[in-house]
Amino acid sequence: MQLALPPKVTDRAFDRLAEINEDADTPQALRIAVEGGGCSGFQYEIKLDGPQGDDLVLEKNGQKVVIDPVSLPFLSNAVIDFSEELIGARFTIDNPNATSSCGCGTSFSM
Repeated sequence: MQLALPPKVTDRAFDRLAEINEDADTPQALRIAVEGGGCSGFQYEIKLDGPQGDDLVLEKNGQKVVIDPVSLPFLSNAVIDFSEELIGARFTIDNPNATSSCGCGTSFSM
């Protein structure tokens, strides 16, 4: 059994968040959450938000990625990245805990 470790955030993801926050009056954190629903049972919610009191905060160069304590076990050992492809640019999550995922890239099962 794998040891539960917090997710890792790539430099690319932190750099993209810095670009997003560059012109913002109040820089925001990137919130990664796991919710029930989606085509495979769970889905990721990725949005700009402010840190809450019990969030895990992953920080680099003043940029913050926050994860609530309910979502954290679902994201153990995951890698949060930013991908630019022909179909578009987006934050991605490579989650070793997901047993299957859906074509949309935001839905998974465990």
